[in-house]
Amino acid sequence: MPPKKKNEETKKIMLGRPGNNLKVRIVGLPNVGKSSFFNTLSQTDLGKAANFPYATIDPEEARIPLPDERFNWLCELYKPASKVPAFLTCIDIAGLTAGASTGAGLGNAFLSHVRAVDGIFQVVRAFDDAEVIHVEGDVDPLRDMHIISTELRLKDIEWVEKDLERLKKGAKALGTSSLAAKARAEETATVEKILALLADGKDVRKGNWNNKEVEIINGLNLLTAKPITYLVNLSEKDFVRKKNKWLAKIKGWIDENNPGDALIPFSVALEERLVDMSDEEKIAEAEKLGLPKGNPSALGKITTAGYTSLDLIRYFTCGPDEVRAWTVRKGIKAPQAAGVIHSDFENKFVCGEIMSYEDLKEHGSEAQVKAAGKLRQQGKPYEIVDGDICYWKCGA
Repeated sequence: MPPKKKNEETKKIMLGRPGNNLKVRIVGLPNVGKSSFFNTLSQTDLGKAANFPYATIDPEEARIPLPDERFNWLCELYKPASKVPAFLTCIDIAGLTAGASTGAGLGNAFLSHVRAVDGIFQVVRAFDDAEVIHVEGDVDPLRDMHIISTELRLKDIEWVEKDLERLKKGAKALGTSSLAAKARAEETATVEKILALLADGKDVRKGNWNNKEVEIINGLNLLTAKPITYLVNLSEKDFVRKKNKWLAKIKGWIDENNPGDALIPFSVALEERLVDMSDEEKIAEAEKLGLPKGNPSALGKITTAGYTSLDLIRYFTCGPDEVRAWTVRKGIKAPQAAGVIHSDFENKFVCGEIMSYEDLKEHGSEAQVKAAGKLRQQGKPYEIVDGDICYWKCGA
């Protein structure tokens, strides 16, 4: 008899919601540049930038197109009537202050708004400006980062403790021998493990979790389970010269407390100057400032980092009518990816005709890709790769 095939390794479930319509929120203390950053990112004046705390109270939301050379090239090739890039949904809200976890300032409303999103842009102030007050009295990004980290973690502890109390009360009614009792005991053990990690001063996303535990964590929707991208707001002078007294210390704090999280220096002051410039003017400004050739703005890098932190990728559909980037979660199978366009495409999925962006760019046309044997038919088990160009076939 032929040897039995080894069981495929169980696929690891990712933290966070499984959908593709994910959102990132701008978080930080008051007057660190959050709303000004949001305005330049969205090219709007939705965020109410002002020199006092809580200038922004109600959440403001914008869809930010992602820069993507592949998308631009596909539009040049197909010259479509409609062009739809991938987007990142970004939300601005009031600043968080010490004591937010117990309701200080706009604490409860603020943290409920954070709970409703999937990722965090944490804006950290590392510039001095006597005209822009700091809610804590002076500029100290390490203190500010500690405040935010502590408040998010304390709120998680409160929510986890309530859930643990619920589980223990429910366990009494189930007895000890039923399957339901066993499942409840496993869930209780996981929640206790989460609470112990938080009490030890660590974020949930940095824990070592198996798939069952991840499913429980995802059900709790905890603040410290959300990915964070740290954005360090520098003066224009410091950004241009790539030097600031706080940068190395901030990097050290992240490495010690949340290793692996992204750190992106940028300058809101510079971004505010660039936002109304043409592409040609931005190139000239980059040359004038001694920055690398091209667009001196960091906004594209920031948007892409936020998108990537949510484990999002994109595939393309192309034709003379439309070139469009479709956002999906990494690891998604072909039928579910097709379902992002329309539920019928998933329910009646037959197969996908798929080519890679790299193959199309190398050969120059769909006909040449097909002639080279690089156009593939893929069935239901196929896992979408970032940059795939897909044509779905569905039954009646």
